[in-house]
Amino acid sequence: MEKDSFIKKYGLLIVTGLVVGAAAVLLTAFGNPANMGFCIACFLRDIAGALNFQRAGYDAEIGTGIVQYIRPEIIGLVLGSTIIAMIRKEFKPKGGSSPMTRFIIAVFVMIGALVFLGCPLRMVIRIGGGDLNAVVGLVGFIIGILIGIVFLKKGFSLRRAYQQSMTEGLVFPVLMVALLALVLIAPDFIIFSKSGPGSMTAPILLALVVALVVGILAQRSRLCMVGGIRDAVMFKDFRLISAFIAIIVAVLIGNLILNKFTLGFEGQPVAHSDGLWNLLGMVLVGWGSVLLGGCPLRQLILAGEGNTDSAVTVTGFIVGAAVAHNFGLASSATGIGTGPVALAVACGFVVLAVISVANMAKLEG
Repeated sequence: MEKDSFIKKYGLLIVTGLVVGAAAVLLTAFGNPANMGFCIACFLRDIAGALNFQRAGYDAEIGTGIVQYIRPEIIGLVLGSTIIAMIRKEFKPKGGSSPMTRFIIAVFVMIGALVFLGCPLRMVIRIGGGDLNAVVGLVGFIIGILIGIVFLKKGFSLRRAYQQSMTEGLVFPVLMVALLALVLIAPDFIIFSKSGPGSMTAPILLALVVALVVGILAQRSRLCMVGGIRDAVMFKDFRLISAFIAIIVAVLIGNLILNKFTLGFEGQPVAHSDGLWNLLGMVLVGWGSVLLGGCPLRQLILAGEGNTDSAVTVTGFIVGAAVAHNFGLASSATGIGTGPVALAVACGFVVLAVISVANMAKLEG
């Protein structure tokens, strides 16, 4: 491949991956939890807590828990996507593609992510930090994607989306602006953690600006953790997976420079070493994300572009986070949750299987 052709094909994606990885290291250095510069699952979980949808680790004496905070990173990712989509006239509201089915899938994707303790983006960030538990998660993630691909090849589809009004498309970005106002004003009815991962935060302005940049780049490059592996398997197209690799490289280099790289299974930050549940949690995430058409990060970016189906999906993630913590399904550094984790994950597989089969075009035709 000629140099100019390579740069045209891979350049933006590799740059995006390197920026995302560097941004993750930067946000961690300025206060975010270790190996959690970005985590869509964890950050949406924190927002659910701040809005009082879940009270994990709640202490009545201090009136707060351990994973409650309105993360500016989520706001910045969405608004970055909205801004660049508006500038490039790519903000085209659409929706109506099986919204309730997407909502249910999203709930189980979030449960799987919190069993593992991270979304696909955090999984690669954890790998770059030396966390071998995330490599186990990656294996599960790939297995889940492969299962999803089987159904894609059999005609799986959640049907077409339809054009929506500009007002409808702007609802989700406006909600992000409202969340930004809440994190800046910090009213008494919003819960902010004083201990635990929720209390570990980068400065609001830094987190917002960094996320805006990442949101812009992710929108332009179509960055997607699921899409990289899916496209490599189905079409032998390795463009998206190049960004996947670039994130790991950037995080690895950053952690080595800061002397934060720790290779191993035990003692990794905000992680557990139960291999079975790291694997199965990410199988659920991979399979569900294929059915949704993109990973949690991609859903945020699409919601910023006016895709109301993705906005419904993100809402499902938030509800899934609340369910996971309220019913003891979410893991912690000490291990898997104390609730019916096995039952929840098994139910997730059954639900995804039913949805996968019921939406196969060949079956319906």
